[in-house]
Amino acid sequence: MCCPSATLAVWSSAWLHGAAASDNVLDALLSWGEAHEVVSADDATGAALDLPVTGGFPAQPAHLLGTLRRLGVTDARLVLPVPGDVRGLGGGGELPKAALAAGEAVVLPGAGYGIVPHHIAEGLVRWTVHPLATAGPATPQDVGLDHVSIAEAEHGLTDAIRDSAGALQALDVASDRPSVRAELSAHLRARPAPDWPDGTPARALRVLQRAEEIGAILEVATAEEPGGALSASAAERRADALRPLSEAVRTARCAAVNEAVRVFADQANRR
Repeated sequence: MCCPSATLAVWSSAWLHGAAASDNVLDALLSWGEAHEVVSADDATGAALDLPVTGGFPAQPAHLLGTLRRLGVTDARLVLPVPGDVRGLGGGGELPKAALAAGEAVVLPGAGYGIVPHHIAEGLVRWTVHPLATAGPATPQDVGLDHVSIAEAEHGLTDAIRDSAGALQALDVASDRPSVRAELSAHLRARPAPDWPDGTPARALRVLQRAEEIGAILEVATAEEPGGALSASAAERRADALRPLSEAVRTARCAAVNEAVRVFADQANRR
């Protein structure tokens, strides 16, 4: 799973739609930290959701699950913002800033909130609930969430790999760093690998796995060689060459997670 927000989005959706137990959700979150706590970003959100405000004694993740159920949440979207692209976060307020700092968020457009995780200490993750700038329930389009199908994302990832092959070859990371294979293996081993809920679509899992592998390659390709000093112009050329592939990985991760959420909702509707 690519990040804590992905874990929360998929597992909470499975639980809300009867495909997982609440303990399964809480256990899955442990892959990202030994302890989790939940707060609201402001007084109004705290009062509306019965959550403590930042700075107060935090609630536990089980309380957040109950809140999601009370809100009648049926959709959750993974958003992975980067500088210059905070689409899907409502376009205003504190949510885009917090999500950009974290690099991720779970957006609940129908409920009018977004949830952002932060690793605030070793083994401790704090989830902060922010209101969307739409000030109430919204459609995904209202908050700037573009729909990208899992098929589009998978094809986009394949195209980006092909188009970036020349750039990766020109960078010649492998020849400059004989240990590159070991670095890739280390990156992949370091990523948490929690279980997925039963019923998670196989295509979503395949796309996420591929995105993780390519993401590891990107991390190695963009990392500074130990003991080396890359010029600013060379670093910029490298970033420009790899940006399309990085964007494709980001899109694929979001599409795969959002497809899993959609499938759990559809399965529940057919019961």
